[in-house]
Amino acid sequence: MITKGVKQLVEEANAEIETVPLDAGKALLEDDSVVFVDIRDVRELDREGMIPGAMHAPRGMLEFWVDPDSPYHKDIFASGKKFLLYCAGAQRSALAAKAIQDMGLKPVAHLEGGFGGWKEAGGPIGDRPRRKK
Repeated sequence: MITKGVKQLVEEANAEIETVPLDAGKALLEDDSVVFVDIRDVRELDREGMIPGAMHAPRGMLEFWVDPDSPYHKDIFASGKKFLLYCAGAQRSALAAKAIQDMGLKPVAHLEGGFGGWKEAGGPIGDRPRRKK
């Protein structure tokens, strides 16, 4: 039997991380010091698109990409920029933001309402960038 459910984990994460409201997120879109990070599955990106300029960091690889000692490390995570994570509905991104904040990455936040909230608020949507071969 589990002792904590997803709802409680998300609530605890939200109590410890920064949540960026949608309007503030839209204003940050052109800020070069902020990196939007889409942690959704590639099928979600293919189906729905993504926030223009966002990088894709699959949730299953995020901690490995953040860790400079990992063979999968991505240099962008050592850039000193602010990372604004989002998923479909702001639950996975809350958990992911807490995880990488716990690793020591700062500043990190997540987007209120996720991609679903972004679409409802009229935020711009672009196609998923194609993979380089």
